Amino acid sequence: MNKRLIAAMAATLCATAMGAALAEAPVPAAENGVITADEWSTVHPEIVVTYKNNEQNNYRISYIEKDPYITTLYEGFGFAKDYTSAIGHTYTLKDVAETERPHALANCLTCKTPDFTKLVNDMGVDAYSLPFDEVYAKMGESVSCYNCHANEGDKLVVTHSYVKNALGTNMDSIAPQTLSCGQCHIEYYFDPATKATMMPYDSVEAMSPEAILAYYNEMDFADWTQPSTGTRMLKAQHPEFETFLGEGSVHKNMMNCASCHMEKSTTEAGVAFTSHTWTSPLASESLTASCAACHGATDMKAYVGAIQEEITARETEVGEKLAALKTKLAEAVASGARSEEDLNAVRSLYRDAQWYWDFCYVENSEGAHNSKLARKCLDTAEALAEQAMALL
Repeated sequence: MNKRLIAAMAATLCATAMGAALAEAPVPAAENGVITADEWSTVHPEIVVTYKNNEQNNYRISYIEKDPYITTLYEGFGFAKDYTSAIGHTYTLKDVAETERPHALANCLTCKTPDFTKLVNDMGVDAYSLPFDEVYAKMGESVSCYNCHANEGDKLVVTHSYVKNALGTNMDSIAPQTLSCGQCHIEYYFDPATKATMMPYDSVEAMSPEAILAYYNEMDFADWTQPSTGTRMLKAQHPEFETFLGEGSVHKNMMNCASCHMEKSTTEAGVAFTSHTWTSPLASESLTASCAACHGATDMKAYVGAIQEEITARETEVGEKLAALKTKLAEAVASGARSEEDLNAVRSLYRDAQWYWDFCYVENSEGAHNSKLARKCLDTAEALAEQAMALL
């Protein structure tokens, strides 16, 4: 089964109509003032039931086992130790507690719980640098209603302050349902000084992998330094937001995250509502059927599956070329026969090449969100890797 199809069933956090006026909101029991899903169930039991159905999405794939070459590429970084597919959003707190990737600070909780989102909004950026264990002990709920709605019923709210700080009025050009998901399904970094979560752009136009790479290069940022090559590397996160809105996207002006990943449903009384069981559109007959407006009688599972198989194969092909380059570069460093100037020229190309590959590899649609951009990233990564190899 395609790794991105599985990941997509857990990876899209969107929320639309909760259907309640603010006046109907329950009184939060928690001291921090967050209304939990259980508390909202007194007003919207059918929606909370669908939200809790995300618990059924608990099947994991180890990418390290599936794509062993990534341990070479991520050498010296946590993803070389533990990298598995995403599962249901109801598991986010459990996931962050059990991962083998180290997390000394609370900033690793940024998109894992509404309780930390509220803490940042109340306390400011100082919350990010608090000790992880101290803050985790106070967190009560995984990703939930508050993340997309605050305590405001059916209203979609940007609750993550770093999004508002980065995009400002540029948020107005983005569909609320997409922006709601994009609060977490983004490329981000931790500010070296404050440890705060940051976005490396300030507009949709600046979301491209080229522009983001230029941003990081300008500030001389690196996520880690690879021990064997001495290369200051970048680690892309999960740039679904940037990919869906990016150059080449054929769906960004006609669809949003919710229209593809949240089914329409009705209560037993016949009242329409939006399911909060986040799923791949290929796993839902009603969502797949909606594609017919543009795609006609096309077999969408076969059509999208072919794209995902193509991109998966290219990821492996390019990833293995990068792993060979990394090994060759490490040998050159260890030999001591090359000047630092020569090595730095290769390191620069290698850093950029891996960035473009990673931007595609960690994006949880495997080309379905924007096949043109996926192909462009992988082609660029391959060309840069070949340039670097030629220098060696």
